[in-house]
Amino acid sequence: MSSHIDKGIMGELRGTTILAVRRGGQTALGGDGQVSNGSTILKGSAVKIRRMKEGQVLAGFAGSVADALSLFDRFESRLTEFNNLRRAAVELAKDWRTDRYLRRLEAMLIVADKENLLLLSGSGEVIEPDDDCLAVGSGGNFALASARTLLRHTKMDAKEIVTEGLKIAAELCVYTNDSISVETIG
Repeated sequence: MSSHIDKGIMGELRGTTILAVRRGGQTALGGDGQVSNGSTILKGSAVKIRRMKEGQVLAGFAGSVADALSLFDRFESRLTEFNNLRRAAVELAKDWRTDRYLRRLEAMLIVADKENLLLLSGSGEVIEPDDDCLAVGSGGNFALASARTLLRHTKMDAKEIVTEGLKIAAELCVYTNDSISVETIG
């Protein structure tokens, strides 16, 4: 089964796993590099995460690249306007749900700073996890399960957990590779 987020202009575009973890005052956000169309790998080294607000905020996406880049730009402008991650996330979610153009965008965002970890979706959700990890994309459930286990049973820092969680997802999900990018703050 595929979600509406997996459909691109060329058919079913898959290949994103984004994982975020907070631990010990550090927030890490990482993603794999694979983009696939059906059974064909189109790119193995895509970067799906970025820094914003002079490096104080991290953002990653799953879904259509063009749509995600539009959302990144809109989120960054809201972040500049409100200078507060939570407020910017809520305002983007409102825009995303009500704006005719934005409603058609097919992507999900994870945004984070030192204190906050949020998932944003086009149906207007701003979700803060009960624990200190979030994941989206094709291999998201594998990465999330790995991260939760590592958070509970190891002393690894946030960056190590994100890296290892993404590696495990790459071993299990055919749409996820081990070309991993990780950014940290804190």
